[in-house]
Amino acid sequence: MRKLFTSESVTEGHPDKLCDYISDSVLDECLRIDPYSRVACETVAGKGKIVITGEITSKANINIEEIARNAIKEIGYDNADTDIDYKTCKIDVNISKQSPDIAMGVDVSLEEKKGENVISEGAGDQGIMFGYACNETEAYMPLPIFLAHMLSERLSQVRKQAIIPYLRPDGKTQVTVEYKGDKPIRIDTVVVSTQHIKDIELETLRKDIIQKVIKEVIPNNLLDENTKYYINPTGRFVIGGPLGDSGLTGRKIIVDTYGGYSRHGGGAFSGKDPTKVDRSAAYMARFIAKNIVANGYASKCEIQFSYAIGIAKPVSIYVDTFGTSKILEEDKIVKLIYDRFELTPKGIIKYLGLRNPIYTKTTNYGHFGKKELPWEKIIKI
Repeated sequence: MRKLFTSESVTEGHPDKLCDYISDSVLDECLRIDPYSRVACETVAGKGKIVITGEITSKANINIEEIARNAIKEIGYDNADTDIDYKTCKIDVNISKQSPDIAMGVDVSLEEKKGENVISEGAGDQGIMFGYACNETEAYMPLPIFLAHMLSERLSQVRKQAIIPYLRPDGKTQVTVEYKGDKPIRIDTVVVSTQHIKDIELETLRKDIIQKVIKEVIPNNLLDENTKYYINPTGRFVIGGPLGDSGLTGRKIIVDTYGGYSRHGGGAFSGKDPTKVDRSAAYMARFIAKNIVANGYASKCEIQFSYAIGIAKPVSIYVDTFGTSKILEEDKIVKLIYDRFELTPKGIIKYLGLRNPIYTKTTNYGHFGKKELPWEKIIKI
């Protein structure tokens, strides 16, 4: 049976990703000075204005406004007439400390308070987290989101390297893959919407994007005469960034994870320190799912963890290999996970080295599939 599946990605200049990047930049600077910083940083972007709010408890004395302006500059926003200018935009900072009601559950877990043999922080919130991996790509990621991210990253690359010098930072990509059964066989549709300066002919833009972006990224054997290309379908994309649409931290959670190919938990990632299991447990779930596939236990694997605030150990673990398990039954994989890995917040943080300032590396083009990130390493199980 043939079927189509579509995933999207966005560039680093998308207004939501701009906000994610500012929040993760604040987090990284806090962790660089104080690895035990508690950070929950949210950013909002609109016309000529950035608002940074949330809770930070840290020994780090940082200049949040300067961090934000540097992040905006790094992305390439310097024109208030078409998007936002890092030099002139207004920045409001409204930061408080972590609620003591939350801190009391994070500092000492319920298990430790009850005298159980669990010396660990409690989870910073309740919630569910998913991790996923499959063998469709060398990154153990689904092909649609893998290619969509590569296209978005290439858009930023050709802009910054002046390969296509008339592009601006905002942009989106979308890839539709045709499957035969579970095997991807071709690309059905590619959509690219990219911000540009005025007075560029659509046909010039279309030709450049197809030749210098799409065909540089997508393997030729996946493209054919029936592949459809939609480049800036409205015909014009000059106004972009926060001037074209507001931005908000944590609004691109499907882009951040598996492009809808696998489920997502309830929480976003960016701006959160690793005591927030929304982030750290999702990374651990991906790490274990990837290694189950990489070690040959299954062709695809989805893992769910659930946590309760103030409690260190996960409330439940769920594993689904979609009928592809080759060695162990799923209940035995669950037992293997319990036996092999320390899944308290403290255990996850230590195992993956999550108190290091690594989070701006995750902000753009997905939190998964990048070899340099600790939850992407392959181990022997």
